[in-house]
Amino acid sequence: MRLFAATLATETNTFSPLPTSLESYREAVFLRPGEHPDDAPRMCTAPLFVARRRATRDGFTLIEGSCFAASPAGTTNRQDYEAMRDEILGQVAAALPLNGVLLGLHGAMVAHGYDDVEGDIIERVRAIVGSNCVIGVELDPHCHLTRKRVGLADIIITYKEFPHTDVVDRAEEVLDLVLATIRGEVKPVMSVYDCRQIASYPTTQPLMRAFVDRVKGLEGKDAVLSVSIVHCFPYADVAELSSRVLVVTDGDKAKGEALATTLGKELVGMRGKTAPDYLDVAGAVAIGMAANETPVVLAEPADNAGGGAPSDNTTIIRELMARGATNAAVGPIWDPIAVRLCFDAGLGAKFPLRFGGKTGPQSGQPIDATVEVIALARDAWQSFGPTQVALGDCAAIRVDGIEVVLITKRTQALGLELFSNLGINPLAKSILVVKSTNHFMAAFGPIAKRVLYVDSDAPLSRDYRKIPYTKVDRPIWPLDAETQPQLII
Repeated sequence: MRLFAATLATETNTFSPLPTSLESYREAVFLRPGEHPDDAPRMCTAPLFVARRRATRDGFTLIEGSCFAASPAGTTNRQDYEAMRDEILGQVAAALPLNGVLLGLHGAMVAHGYDDVEGDIIERVRAIVGSNCVIGVELDPHCHLTRKRVGLADIIITYKEFPHTDVVDRAEEVLDLVLATIRGEVKPVMSVYDCRQIASYPTTQPLMRAFVDRVKGLEGKDAVLSVSIVHCFPYADVAELSSRVLVVTDGDKAKGEALATTLGKELVGMRGKTAPDYLDVAGAVAIGMAANETPVVLAEPADNAGGGAPSDNTTIIRELMARGATNAAVGPIWDPIAVRLCFDAGLGAKFPLRFGGKTGPQSGQPIDATVEVIALARDAWQSFGPTQVALGDCAAIRVDGIEVVLITKRTQALGLELFSNLGINPLAKSILVVKSTNHFMAAFGPIAKRVLYVDSDAPLSRDYRKIPYTKVDRPIWPLDAETQPQLII
């Protein structure tokens, strides 16, 4: 038995001012066959990682392809996308004959000329391997589950958790089902219900936690092989942007359609109830400063690099400074220039520094202040589940009693190492400001006495009605009051 595995992934914010090029992939995940580390998966590479560990045990030969992934940002350069895609397609052709293909994709990648990158990749792989080869795909739930990719793949599974702490578990399931299909033990069929809504579904919130736990209990029984809740990625202007429910059954299409419809209607019934409440900047800072228990975590999803934002907005820092906050820490601020200047100034230096506010109008104005360089770190990283995420060179500065972590590799707040790398103890801070939507909860949730979500003036507005969509199929909630949720596959 011969299996091929590869990855090509990013999450594309089509409104982002940050173009994505080949260099963006080189800075994140750019691995040729055989180069993937053994310690942990990287961004969207879990299918290859899992298959490598299990090949001998499960009796198959794994042919490893390239793995390319970039941090979320704007649309990928067309020439660069096609070059990476064609490299992988060449590897698929060279690996023939194949019984199965494992693709670690994101699901919300857009390149110039390709609104459905994943559909394009799966279509071209299918044309090479033929109809008898089993194609299994792992996607992020913040994806666009298009009709095209469902029609071309045999098995699609998304992560269930948000924060995404289950990427390896879901990759194991993809591999299990691909192997079972090849062996003739199951015959997967997929059914999809379109909820016609744009929403956020953190599984750390009670309503979604209960829903996902119940969904997990349905799998492995009565011919139900897998259930995926597709959240959608709100910051992409593509036609099939919508929350959807995907059910994979063992040869029972009617059962899959019925279950997808039932669960989809439940998700529709949760409209407006699945996301946390959001405070304005002034209100959140005031509550944080008045709190008796610490640390209070202020999350700023609107400047989340994980959604394609620059992560250099200064509004919350300015509010903390204006209110005279002390014992507060903020991170990360993406500012490679400021980091370079801090290294040049040296540890312990006090000097005038302009930081933040560099990328565009929604980054706010840069802060000009005399700062103290309190820590420096080369090639730092933070953890996210089993994965290590690069931060690059980092500097910690202190300004008016507020400590700010500056980074060179743009990413969101994920692990406590974001602060501890630089000698900042998160547990000792009264206020921690983290630029993240919900992935921070895996590490910061357990230490927080209270978590406040802030909707700032940074690019990723939590009110989706403010996003200037032009391609999204309408009607869809909350852009439209009346919608028509329905089974589509």
